This record gives sequence, C-alpha cells and structure tokens, in this order.
Amino acid sequence: MTAVFLDRDGVLVDDVGHLSRVDQLSVIPGAPLAVKRLNDLGIPVVVVTNQSVIGRGFCSEDQMNLIHQALAEQLSKDGAHITRFYYCPHHPTEGVGDYLLDCQCRKPKPGMLRQAAADLGLDLADSVMVGDNFTDIDAGGEAGCRTVLVTGLAGEQTKKRPASSKRQPDLVVDGLGAAVDWILQEVMAS
Repeated sequence: MTAVFLDRDGVLVDDVGHLSRVDQLSVIPGAPLAVKRLNDLGIPVVVVTNQSVIGRGFCSEDQMNLIHQALAEQLSKDGAHITRFYYCPHHPTEGVGDYLLDCQCRKPKPGMLRQAAADLGLDLADSVMVGDNFTDIDAGGEAGCRTVLVTGLAGEQTKKRPASSKRQPDLVVDGLGAAVDWILQEVMAS
C-alpha cells in the first residue's frame, strides 16, 4: 500500500524549536486540508518525527503523546486524520540516560519509515516522504521513497543541501498543499 510520510515540525505545525508543550502547537494553515485530500483517497498519512526533546529531558513520552493527541484533534476539526504517529526520542550526543543513543530510528536513518511499513503493510517504493529538512530527504531516500522538500517559512535556506546530505529531493515546494498536488498528479497517477 502506498503511503505519505510527513515530518511534523515545519510541515504540519509551526517549527517553534523544541516543541514540548501542547500550548506551543500551531497547525500550519492549509495543512489539514492537504492531509484530508490524502485521507479522502484512502492514502495512509504517517507522521515520522525526531523528538530529541524527550531524550534531552524537556518533556516526557506521555507529554509527547498528549501533543500528538492535540494535533490529531486539531486536524479532525477539518476532517483530516493521521494514520499513525512515530517519533524518535533519542539523541546521539545530548540524550540523557537510555535516550543517549545513536539509534536507527533517528532521521536521517530510515528506521521509523521501515517500522511503519512493517506495522501497516506499506510499500516504501510507492510511498513519499515529505519534510522540511534534508534529514527527512535522506531518511525517505534511504527507505526507497520518493521525497519532497517543503521550504515553508525557511525559504531559500532550506533549499541548500548540506554537505552531509546524500540526496536531492524529487521535488521542492513551498508547502504541504503543493506537495500533495504533486503526489496526487505524478506519484499516484503512475
């Protein structure tokens, strides 16, 4: 089954830097409608997000689950839903205790995408990863997905591929709505 993977911060919600409380959550205008368009076609929408705020001790996993529940509730007001949320709580250098880990789930590694594919029966080669950072592009590419870079408010700075990145995105757009346009016209039509 084809799916669309979404990074959370900068794609679905404003990137406030270390979002750790529900009251910091602000859905990007147009994101719910973009997700709903995918939902209406039966395309699973899966969030895959690095959340080192947990590993660094800024919030607990329970608090992160409350943030994701609040996001799901906000999206549902516009008839949109997320199939499942996956997050990596680890950080390889700044994590505390068991969260100090160079894991396979932290993007740019593809662990979260592969886990979602196994859990949900998804075909990664037919799926798309949408993110606002080259770590998202690298994770999606490594998993075998097509990739879309959303520049959003970061604009031109986001388009510059860092030397550490292995890949170029298949498409660069200004927001999730434009990414969904391409996914529906180019990817799902093929």
